[in-house]
Amino acid sequence: MGKLRVTLVKSVIGTKESHRACVRGLGLRRLNHTVIVEDSPAVRGMIHEVYYLVKCEA
Repeated sequence: MGKLRVTLVKSVIGTKESHRACVRGLGLRRLNHTVIVEDSPAVRGMIHEVYYLVKCEA
């Protein structure tokens, strides 16, 4: 499996609680924080859920 670089580019303030949970589940803590995660269907689903908050690069 490959890796994905995910960056939080928009604040989670005012978003649904489940979307905040997805952001935390990806390991993102603050604005412009970048993490490298495994490319799996579960992770892709989390990214899809909060697509408007994050930037993803292969």
